[in-house]
Amino acid sequence: MQWKIRLTIQQAMYSNSIARHTNIQTPVQVIAISSGKGGVGKTTVAMNLAAALSSEGQSVLLMDADLGLANIDVLLDLNPKYNLSHVLRGEKSLDEVLINGPAGLSIIPAASGVQKMSELSPQEHAGLIHAFNGMEKRFDTLIIDTAAGINDSVMSFCQAANEVFVILCDEPASLTDGYSLIKVLSQECSVHRFHVLANMVDSDETGFDIYHRLLLTSDRFLNVSINYLGAIHHDKYLRRAGQLQKLVLDAFPQSKAVHSYRRLAKEINDWNTPEYMEGGTNLFFDQLAPQVTPV
Repeated sequence: MQWKIRLTIQQAMYSNSIARHTNIQTPVQVIAISSGKGGVGKTTVAMNLAAALSSEGQSVLLMDADLGLANIDVLLDLNPKYNLSHVLRGEKSLDEVLINGPAGLSIIPAASGVQKMSELSPQEHAGLIHAFNGMEKRFDTLIIDTAAGINDSVMSFCQAANEVFVILCDEPASLTDGYSLIKVLSQECSVHRFHVLANMVDSDETGFDIYHRLLLTSDRFLNVSINYLGAIHHDKYLRRAGQLQKLVLDAFPQSKAVHSYRRLAKEINDWNTPEYMEGGTNLFFDQLAPQVTPV
């Protein structure tokens, strides 16, 4: 399926913030956290990276975009009254379903165990992303924790982001499925820039080797750019923080994993701020936009 450029989440949130706060000139950085398969620690990365960016002074919005199998609220022991299913039904706005999370995060929770949320039509995906147009609250960074794999939801959110992070671990299936995700996004959605983070690895050397193996294959068969973000090591404190339903940055701030997340957050902070009208690809299908009623 071919997608055409219309408007990114970043552009929607930026133009909306300009309309309400004429002194604000900084666009929103939108990062999609994805993986080719489950079990690689993608959601843990999304949560702790969001917290690390918040600790760097950014205003961060974390969105649970695993629409039918949400788990961020469970992992952080939160009890949201509303979620994205209420936004999709037109009952609530995104601002109304926002909840306050740890480390100063704002969180958009998704539904859990709702089959329809995992089977949205292209129009519903477009309408859901379009809801960012109406947000009152302003953020510096939006972290989107997508579902694993290559379903329509993942494609929609990755294409609407400025940056796509692909999380890999030291398993053959992780590497194979991560490559497949990159291939589909590049060939069907015109996303050609990716960032790879090696997670749950034993050493920096192992992390780089995972990246290098992916790079060799992608350079041979794909027209993409892949940047290496480094590695998050195996850390017993990550598991313990999960058992406590807390961020590792809050529960064990001196752990090795926290140092890795803080390093990554500082690197992201050093990136050039995305220009308005650049980055990401689209919010709507051009041919569907006239049919979409904002939710």
